[in-house]
Amino acid sequence: MRKYLLSAVAVSAVIAGSNSAMADEAAAQRWIDQEFQPSTLSKDEQLIEMQWFIEAAQPFAGMEINVLSEGIPTHSYESEVLTKAFEEITGIKVNHQILGEGEVVQAVQTQMQTNRNLYDGYVNDSDLIGTHSRLQQAYNLTEQMAGDWAATTSPTLDLEDFMGIQFTTGPDGNLYQLPDQQFANLYWFRKDWFDREDLQEQFKAKYGYDLGVPVNWSAYEDIAEFFSNDVQEIEGVRIYGHMDYGKRAPDLGWRMTDAWLSMAGAGSKGEPNGVPIDEWGIRMEAGTCNPVGASVTRGGAANGPAAVYAIRKWDEWLRNYAPPGAASYDFYQSLPALAQGNVAQQIFWYTAFTADMVAPQSAGNNTVDEEGTPLWRMAPSPHGPYWEDGQKVGYQDVGSWTFLKSTPSDRAQAAWLYAQFVTSKTVDVKKSHVGLTFIRDSSVNHESFTERAPQLGGLVEFYRSPDRVRWSPTGINVPDYPKLAQIWWQQIGDVNSGAFTPQEAMDRLAEEMDITMARMQAADEAADVYGGCGPRLNEEQTAEYWFENGGAKPPLENEKPQGETVNYDELVARWASE
Repeated sequence: MRKYLLSAVAVSAVIAGSNSAMADEAAAQRWIDQEFQPSTLSKDEQLIEMQWFIEAAQPFAGMEINVLSEGIPTHSYESEVLTKAFEEITGIKVNHQILGEGEVVQAVQTQMQTNRNLYDGYVNDSDLIGTHSRLQQAYNLTEQMAGDWAATTSPTLDLEDFMGIQFTTGPDGNLYQLPDQQFANLYWFRKDWFDREDLQEQFKAKYGYDLGVPVNWSAYEDIAEFFSNDVQEIEGVRIYGHMDYGKRAPDLGWRMTDAWLSMAGAGSKGEPNGVPIDEWGIRMEAGTCNPVGASVTRGGAANGPAAVYAIRKWDEWLRNYAPPGAASYDFYQSLPALAQGNVAQQIFWYTAFTADMVAPQSAGNNTVDEEGTPLWRMAPSPHGPYWEDGQKVGYQDVGSWTFLKSTPSDRAQAAWLYAQFVTSKTVDVKKSHVGLTFIRDSSVNHESFTERAPQLGGLVEFYRSPDRVRWSPTGINVPDYPKLAQIWWQQIGDVNSGAFTPQEAMDRLAEEMDITMARMQAADEAADVYGGCGPRLNEEQTAEYWFENGGAKPPLENEKPQGETVNYDELVARWASE
């Protein structure tokens, strides 16, 4: 692995650069002093790192490149601030466009299908690792760093410092994407309300166990009912026991593929993804690269009892316990909506929006006190009745820089420099403070986050704990993410609209996934489109056959066992001791 700092010889060579480089060095020093603090590096070390960027960028000076990402606070900071810093320091102008995640995936898919260079780089979720490693349309970063891109690969990149690098590595052991931001899907709750003795007594009297962080979905449902129907109002505000979203849009599909089925217990045991059945309900036998089906009758679990239960609970809770209008929210509306201060808990909350939840009261955030200290906390999400120890516990998004081969190498290398710049140790601690989407171990363990941790509601404690590795992105069972993901939101939207029952919708979803994978199989067998790792669908058997032979789990007689909770302070203490 590359060393932490440049060698003395390399430093001398950089310092002895051209007059123009010295002018850029002044810009680098200004950004280091005025913006890029704190850092895990000293200012001298930061300047050395920036001097390397100045030299490496010289062949591309004056170039204008285009990159694309979704709209979260981290990327807004990159687009509005870091592009300016990068241009002043390197001479490369970056147009960092921000669109919705569905549009980002569509752009990636369009560029792969047409081989037209739409963007020079994408922050593309690692959920597509199965796609990129099969289609081989993305630059193989391992090969590029050792070959044609060696001169534009930073000696201080330090891949071992990236927390999510295993999720951007293909089954061939090669790196296809570089993490830029990372956030988990956790449970969010109003700790100030949960700590009230009167509410604790009322809850215990009604349900027979303590009000606390729910361990299972039974407890989550009880708490949702309690706050929505029993408490109803706090300090004159109508409150609700649950928040979610249901707008018929691409992000409704991620709402389900982001491990919702496996949190209910639909998949197989195995981490980071279930083997042989993953969180999408797609089956792929251990040691192979060929998905064999999503339907229960082909050995999958997308329409199995646990998956149907998961969709039914999503729909019931949204209708019964969420604020009016939540069913029409999308991903980007539902998460900041918590700041209104009228929701007790959310089972499926992305930590990417922590920045919104720590804004001051003056910014309209009603979930912090007058000093800005959160009244809420985050904790591991509860699991459903089909879940067993050893199964995936939750989802973690790893938005990662991806460069497609249809992008000319010089433009891709300029974008590669930008990607390394915005993830560099010079920049990363400050970027992490702005966006709160940690990618480097060194950043989350920086002393500035020890100081800030009490203001972040458990985020730092979670990312410093060994538990964090149990939250993982979509894995390699998904052979072509763009083609399969678009099926999900349409079918789930039919549940929200009432057009189909959860069982009907999931039957249709599983069938459409199998039809789509059958087309992939034909293409792969005819033209090696997926490198021999395309689907090879199983012949259909009865559901009962697969229930007895390692397929989907059979229906439970009781899908609502006794509720179980845990004390939050004890949970955090366990994190700290491990």
